[in-house]
Amino acid sequence: MRPSVDVVYDASMVIDQGRRMRQEDAIVSDFPAGNGFGFIVLADGMGGHAAGDMASKIVVTEVFSKLKMQSGDPVDLEGRIGEILCAAARSANDCVGQYSSQSPGSEGMGATLLAPVLMEDRLYWISVGDSPLYLFRDGGLQRLNEIHSVMSQIDYLVDSGMMAREEAVNHPDQQCLTSVLIGREIPQIDCRAVPVQLEHGDILIAASDGLQALGDDRIEELLRFTRQQSAAQIGEGLLRDIARLDDPEQDNVSFCVVKLLKQTEMAKTDDASERAETADDLRRETRHGRRGSVTILARVSRAREVAG
Repeated sequence: MRPSVDVVYDASMVIDQGRRMRQEDAIVSDFPAGNGFGFIVLADGMGGHAAGDMASKIVVTEVFSKLKMQSGDPVDLEGRIGEILCAAARSANDCVGQYSSQSPGSEGMGATLLAPVLMEDRLYWISVGDSPLYLFRDGGLQRLNEIHSVMSQIDYLVDSGMMAREEAVNHPDQQCLTSVLIGREIPQIDCRAVPVQLEHGDILIAASDGLQALGDDRIEELLRFTRQQSAAQIGEGLLRDIARLDDPEQDNVSFCVVKLLKQTEMAKTDDASERAETADDLRRETRHGRRGSVTILARVSRAREVAG
């Protein structure tokens, strides 16, 4: 028996500068209509002035191009997904290092990387750093990818009884990253080469850490309230809630919301263009503001054998 996989990706990308002087996030997504395949690439730059801005662009451009070149043969891509994702991350890391070594004033530049890849109802990813990948299912929010930061290691020490909670709270390096694309050896890579099985109704959010200004509990609460809305409406709702915080130190925010729908649910979504655009394109379209979103619908309907 060969049941069909009936999936529509409703995806919306959002980026906002927050209260920072520069936009050091970069994000791009590609969900070709009818291909049963899509991916997001996000990077959060660091290094000050133009260096962080350039680092995130280098990482996103390099990883996007590697995945796009492989997308013509999704079967081969999925069969070698771990190898391809890791090679793309290392290539991006090398490019950052090369640029830094040749550009005065950019020493120490780097960026996080988050690149989820969807194959019909299967999810893979690679991540380096602390940019979160969330899954919202059945009213609950969970983070899927690892956190490469001193804070995550401190949490482990506290949970294991090896460090006092008071000492952890006052630790001076808790916000430091333990792995990042900076041109040197990458200490930690989270590469999910065995798929997470997705379900109709799941909502994925790939984000920079600026979204975490809301806190996971608040993100979960908002998704419970808006889960029936389109991805674009969900994204705008999250952005409005961040704006309500009125935090003078609000970081750059970039994220992509992806809903997995049945084809019969497609009519319930807003009219959407079947396209892929970078956040830079969005900023050009919204000349009177610093925020914007784009929605992509991609239909999947193909047969697949069931083992056994």
